[in-house]
Amino acid sequence: MASKTCSPSNKLRFLLGMVLFLLINMTTAQLSSTFYSTTCPKAVATIKSAVNSAVSNEARMGASLLRLHFHDCFVNASRLFFSFNEFHLHVCNDEIYILEFGYYYYYKRYKTKNGCDGSILLDDTANMTGEKTAVPNSNSTRGFEVIDTIKSQVESLCPGVVSCADIVAVAARDSVVALGGPSWTVLLGRRDSTTASLSAANSNIPAPTLNLSGLITAFSNKGFTAKEMVALSGSHTIGQARCTSFRTRIYNETNIDSTFATSLRANCPSTGGDNSLSPLDATSSTSFDNAYFKNLQGQKGLLHSDQQLFSGGSTDSQVNAYSSNLGSFTTDFANAMVKMGNLSPLTGTSGQIRTNCRKTN
Repeated sequence: MASKTCSPSNKLRFLLGMVLFLLINMTTAQLSSTFYSTTCPKAVATIKSAVNSAVSNEARMGASLLRLHFHDCFVNASRLFFSFNEFHLHVCNDEIYILEFGYYYYYKRYKTKNGCDGSILLDDTANMTGEKTAVPNSNSTRGFEVIDTIKSQVESLCPGVVSCADIVAVAARDSVVALGGPSWTVLLGRRDSTTASLSAANSNIPAPTLNLSGLITAFSNKGFTAKEMVALSGSHTIGQARCTSFRTRIYNETNIDSTFATSLRANCPSTGGDNSLSPLDATSSTSFDNAYFKNLQGQKGLLHSDQQLFSGGSTDSQVNAYSSNLGSFTTDFANAMVKMGNLSPLTGTSGQIRTNCRKTN
């Protein structure tokens, strides 16, 4: 129930459309594709050049930088869902309550930090355990050195201007393009968080063991439709995964091509070898295409969560659509990436512009 410190003067009444408009725009209004056009005009080109160099040296780095952005944005980014035509909105101590028919029918805190804010880049300190050692990230997320290099180059051009969060967002886009995928307009102006959350990283980032219903829920909690979830999952057309994340699938599951499973077992024993790598897309792991979806049709999804997208469920038709139409997939993927990049960014005077992406100023 509401805090006793909330006074009647804090009660506001809004029409549904107005509230949704305000809540959506208060996190994106200060983002702009031309944010650095005068303060650091060479920033975007500098990021692109560094990413191209890194991906040229190691194609897998493209997938790593894309994943870094995803794991940054998904932590603690949340939104509110309303299903009323008219309601009372109570605001108190940064918490929002919905009152209908005299009862507190719905409650959720609206978080305005720790979305796409570079929190994943922070190293642990004596007073904070960051996100790098969270289960989805430990011995898994990489590309931090590339971000460090880019930050150093940008700082030499425009000290204290370009955020680490924006660097990660632009690097993700440029990585996809470098591997033959689509481009999209990255809105800029994010600021960097001054903290990170191990527990939030553990609970917010979808696990490779999730069933379809769990995947739909995890993405819905961030405002994505099931179709957008399938499109974003198509990022697994590039990159690799560790044995520990798919061992159970290749030894215990039945909805997997037997020849495919046997080939994977050679590099992923039933015990040990946790960090042995296999491509998420066995067909073309360094090309951003739609082969991932064709693999799912042949029961060759590497992760349990991958194959769940095509296993007799509600998303089968979308997998079929993307498998037969590359343009449809890349368009939907690009649009979903823009949406993901706008998850709860810090803007204005919130947060800071870190000088070193690994630590606060």
